[in-house]
Amino acid sequence: MPRCEVPGAAIHYEQFGEGHDVVWVAGGGSLGSDWHKYQMPFFEPHFRNTTFDNRGIGQTTCAEPMPWPLEKFSADTIALIEEVCEPPVSLVGISFGSAIAQQVAIDRPDLLRSAIVMGTGSRSIGWGWDFQQAEIDLRKAGGRLDGMFAVTHYAAMLYPAKVLGDRELWPRLRADLEEWLSGEANEESLIPQWESCLLYDQTEQLPGCMVPMHVVAFAEDIQAPPQDGQELAEQAGNGIYHEFAEMGHGSVYGHTHDVLNPFIKATIDRYL
Repeated sequence: MPRCEVPGAAIHYEQFGEGHDVVWVAGGGSLGSDWHKYQMPFFEPHFRNTTFDNRGIGQTTCAEPMPWPLEKFSADTIALIEEVCEPPVSLVGISFGSAIAQQVAIDRPDLLRSAIVMGTGSRSIGWGWDFQQAEIDLRKAGGRLDGMFAVTHYAAMLYPAKVLGDRELWPRLRADLEEWLSGEANEESLIPQWESCLLYDQTEQLPGCMVPMHVVAFAEDIQAPPQDGQELAEQAGNGIYHEFAEMGHGSVYGHTHDVLNPFIKATIDRYL
């Protein structure tokens, strides 16, 4: 089991392929292995890909007491890059993983060629704040989401209505969600990871960040509305905004990965 010892934590990671290093940063409640089914078959022939479990989830362990600010997650990622990759690398993130990637770009721009950040913003605000706070409050009160209720709850947050109504696609996505929620990882990680996602604010740091930052927004993303991504791209010193129609927060998993994977690869290739 590959592990990278970093200050205060031991990061579980896996690598696939050879060549330029691409580091994949998972979202809140997600494992590094969540990239394996829909991304690694496409990217493994082209790059050396590193996936990993953030602190608070999976096989990564952390001895530091909570709360963990976003800078701690960034420091973990930086230490992993320095230890097991050959910088400068390309970073790809989704949701909370995008916020981490953005912080890495702010903290250590010398380690990156580019960052591709999907379903994100420069801070939690408005609907995004209320949604995350409600989930955190539920867990702090002793509540949890289980079974098909959890599957349907998160499905509605991750995919557009037409996808949920697709009678051939929905059973496959439902199976993916059932697998994702079958263990305790999402519940155990929700407070330590989502609180960090709730409280970060990069608006003052981003203008000085000149790492090419490709901000990918999904038109039907209700977790990270497109306005949040557009604001991020405008604030970043070298931000480039992309908006994809008819996609939701989780479309990269099982819905439109066949569209997004070539786009991600082409964007990485621009800086090699």
